[in-house]
Amino acid sequence: MGLTLNGSKIQKEVRQLWHDLANRGFAFRPHFWLSDCWFCPDGVPGIAIPFFLVHPRLMRLEKAHMLEFDGNTLESRMKLLRHETAHALANAYRLHLKQSWRRRFGRNSKAYPESYMPRPYSRNYVLHLDNWYAQSHPAEDWAETFAVWLDPGSRWREKYRDWPAIKKLNYVDELMKEIVGRTPPVRSKKQVDSINTQRITLREYFAEKQTRLQLDLPCFHEQQLRQIFPASVSHQNERAAHFVRKMRREAITSVARWTSESRYRINLTIEDMIHRCEEMNLHASRDKEETKTALIASLVMLYMGSLRSGMSRLAI
Repeated sequence: MGLTLNGSKIQKEVRQLWHDLANRGFAFRPHFWLSDCWFCPDGVPGIAIPFFLVHPRLMRLEKAHMLEFDGNTLESRMKLLRHETAHALANAYRLHLKQSWRRRFGRNSKAYPESYMPRPYSRNYVLHLDNWYAQSHPAEDWAETFAVWLDPGSRWREKYRDWPAIKKLNYVDELMKEIVGRTPPVRSKKQVDSINTQRITLREYFAEKQTRLQLDLPCFHEQQLRQIFPASVSHQNERAAHFVRKMRREAITSVARWTSESRYRINLTIEDMIHRCEEMNLHASRDKEETKTALIASLVMLYMGSLRSGMSRLAI
């Protein structure tokens, strides 16, 4: 399809990133290439950008299969660029080898887990990307902290002044003073898993993403469904399965906003809910607003409860 960063929307955001780095006095600039997802390889001072972000047809396809995608707005693209820049910067200056870095964030060499269990109310970590991503690995804790520090609109001193995470932000502030203006020792332009070298089909690409998001999927128990759709409700009322189908889009949007959960995973839970409602022959109350509120609230509680209990893990 002749995919290239040149002339794409995200090229403008890359220039904005370079402007932010220049304002901080950095000589460092990461290099970029297209791949199948956002990432920065170990030891490489550069950033891979998802191929679908440079073509409107591919963005539509991504949304159709996954119901959302990373970088669908200007704000989210800038967040991701700042986050990945933190990894590239650490590679360029070998920051993770510093003892002071390890004391603040942990060992960068720690194996990445398949998934992680966040503590949503912890103030030991900054909040930048969704899903409390700083808690997934020491390297991500660093990247999220740096991204907040780099963002000119974050007001991090004010926002985090009463959080233990302020110590990490102050450390980043001091560490960056040491390297500003310095030429990085690592200047490789290596491109890992570039789309020019990949032979995976789009079908295989989507199947792999969907499989990962099905891990530890929370589902309703019979008793929970009967609380939303009581057995005492007349069978002449609207069938619960039909009601849930009509509410699907609104429910997904509301639950994703309150929980930061993947829209794809929420949709899978709703699919299971519809199937169970059909099996149990449940019906909705005549009070549609009350039933809608109960449905959305129950979904939010289901996902938040599974996180707090440690029963649900978030895929990296």
